[in-house]
Amino acid sequence: MKGGVTFILGGARSGKSTAAERMARRGDRVLFVATAEALDEEMDGRIRDHRRSRPTAWDTVEEPRELVSVLQPRIPHYDVVLVDCITMWVSNLLLAMEGHNDAERCVADEAHRLLDLMQDSHASWILVSNEVGSGIVPASPLGRAFRDALGRVNQIIAARSDRVLLMVAGLAFEAPRSSG
Repeated sequence: MKGGVTFILGGARSGKSTAAERMARRGDRVLFVATAEALDEEMDGRIRDHRRSRPTAWDTVEEPRELVSVLQPRIPHYDVVLVDCITMWVSNLLLAMEGHNDAERCVADEAHRLLDLMQDSHASWILVSNEVGSGIVPASPLGRAFRDALGRVNQIIAARSDRVLLMVAGLAFEAPRSSG
């Protein structure tokens, strides 16, 4: 990835989106990629708040599932692409594949496709995701499948990122990169 990839992880309300937006503001031509869907009033309010917090000069694409096909023709026009968030994207993909025997592998394949698109891009990429592996084991099979799929996708993205930040209470902790 010619412009580099920064992957920002953390728990709910840890400051991930704020940190990502602060980094993206350094770019001249920013594409904000939103993956959440307003399926209820509370989520609609969150989406409205996020929209208000972004600079009006940024372009926004709202796409819950088809990131690669939607972004491919657009990314040559931007020097920064911010995807917020991988968590919702994985959730949306998993829900669309509910009952599919190999859903986790299919979601991982989509993550690889996104990373391949990023590899061919000249833009700097900032991806935001939740760290869900530190919590309790979900009670439902779908919850466990989501936790596992997101954990796998987070590992795939982190392995190909130039920088990985863990946000805790608004503070960023950078993961050391191995030299070999």
